Amino acid sequence: MRRRWIADSWSPQSGHPTRAALTGEQAAHLARVLRAQPGQIFDVVANGFLHRAEITSVTESEVLFTLHEELEADAALPIHLLLAVFKFDHFEWAIEKATELGVARITPILASRTEKHLALASLKRAERWRRIALESAKQSRRTDVPQISDPTPLPTALQHEAAPLRILLSETEQSLTLASALIRVPDSSRSDGWEAENVLALAIGPEGGWTPEEISLFTTHEWASVTLGPRILRAETAAISAIAIAASHLIS
Repeated sequence: MRRRWIADSWSPQSGHPTRAALTGEQAAHLARVLRAQPGQIFDVVANGFLHRAEITSVTESEVLFTLHEELEADAALPIHLLLAVFKFDHFEWAIEKATELGVARITPILASRTEKHLALASLKRAERWRRIALESAKQSRRTDVPQISDPTPLPTALQHEAAPLRILLSETEQSLTLASALIRVPDSSRSDGWEAENVLALAIGPEGGWTPEEISLFTTHEWASVTLGPRILRAETAAISAIAIAASHLIS
């Protein structure tokens, strides 16, 4: 199986590109560690398209490719994960695994119960989270990288959410399960016929859960509250469990 890389730039910039480049850390790794040479073949993702690609030149700052035939690739899951910020090591694990599972977008949420020092520090962590998503996308052989938004206050995120199906994991909900709520996903939104990034928005709260005021705000914006069952899960466990359940419905 060929190594897969996600290009930093490509040309032409619209449509199907014919040339691509890796720069920065990716180029340095290819040149120094893998000792790449012109003529070697890799899989390269450029502008969302997966290609068989041949190296044409190598330096430690830039590796250039000529892109050949387009290869078959899987689409991302049309899931927008709204994940309240919590302890960074656990939060970053959740970003890594959500990327592996295929979500299209992740928005770090500043919730009422997000610890203040984490909320302040999170504004400087967004680029690190994007790098984690990039590395996880390459490791899991995705053909795209999920969009990682800047940390966003909950009211702002809810105001701009456009997914037709919006689901809130809530500890106070006892009857409606996530699987039952997902029955509402329209057949036209399943499988490889997705045309939008967001069919489903999933909101996962911080340690301590959502406040009553936040749950009321979700209700105002027409989010459905669901449960994952009787056990109290850590936020990162709830996120991965919910994505896996959603994926089983979206690709069925």
